[in-house]
Amino acid sequence: MEAHLAFPLLVALIGIALAFDFLNGLHDAANSIATIVSTRVLKPQYAVAWAAFFNFIAFLFFGLHVAETVGKGIVDASIIDPQVIFGALMGAIAWNLITWGLGIPSSSSHALIGGLLGAGTAKAGLSAVVWTGVFKTSAAIVLSPAIGLVLALLLVLIISWVFRRFTPQGADRVFRKLQLVSASLYSLGHGGNDAQKTMGIIAVLLYSQGMLTGGFHVPFWVVISCQAAMGLGTLLGGWKIVHTMGSKITRLTPAQGFCAETGGAMTLFLATHLGVPVSTTHTITGAIVGVGASRRLSAVRWNVASSIVIAWVVTLPAAGVIGAAFYWLTRLF
Repeated sequence: MEAHLAFPLLVALIGIALAFDFLNGLHDAANSIATIVSTRVLKPQYAVAWAAFFNFIAFLFFGLHVAETVGKGIVDASIIDPQVIFGALMGAIAWNLITWGLGIPSSSSHALIGGLLGAGTAKAGLSAVVWTGVFKTSAAIVLSPAIGLVLALLLVLIISWVFRRFTPQGADRVFRKLQLVSASLYSLGHGGNDAQKTMGIIAVLLYSQGMLTGGFHVPFWVVISCQAAMGLGTLLGGWKIVHTMGSKITRLTPAQGFCAETGGAMTLFLATHLGVPVSTTHTITGAIVGVGASRRLSAVRWNVASSIVIAWVVTLPAAGVIGAAFYWLTRLF
């Protein structure tokens, strides 16, 4: 690849970015729908349509702070070129496909950031890394599931007190309806945070090609394209991961599903407002563990949860190595 791409190659690279966004939606569909499917509030085909719609309209509710962080807050924008973008995207896509095939709910977000770090350092060394952005993102790896867990626990305690006079059947009827609201909020948070990562990648690619006038920003057509790609991916769903998230970690009632989704949504709304590219997978997993642990610690299948945590730890370096390898491959041509 040359520093400045021919237009057809630029379109192809943007297409690869949108393919990643589509896979992100496919891979992360479970985050939005696992609880409403496992509690039988909605059939799977209706659940993914519900989630996909709210994924798509998320741009109406959030600013583009996360896109700006990914575009210029992880790797120095001045060293970004098409080879770096290609390496970053292929690192993330390859890792997503590996974990999707194995049914492991790893983070698409951190796969992309890992791929970007790997390709960026392969080109310019550690001097290319924007450490403040990396530290902020790394802190979120720990904090987002912890905050999701704490908020979900608090919601369980509040709801247990408020609905203490209800029969279990009466509470279930109420929360089967409320879960539609909580699932829509979580899908909004998912679309608002995750789709922006691809927006940032496409925007910095356009910036590197001198195609953005007036400094770094995200054009509206990029916003719509990314939201649509993610929504379409969510619509097709990722059923292996739905099973892992919805039933393997712990069994959920509609009330617990509501608490998990609402706690997760609150965490995502906060992170998106602050411009932190968090993992929706980490967040909802923490929230599900929180509601499971509210019953008793043994209600959580800790061996499943621990294997998910291992996947989280491995994602950044694994995607980084793959991203660097693809970057060096482009240098051969």
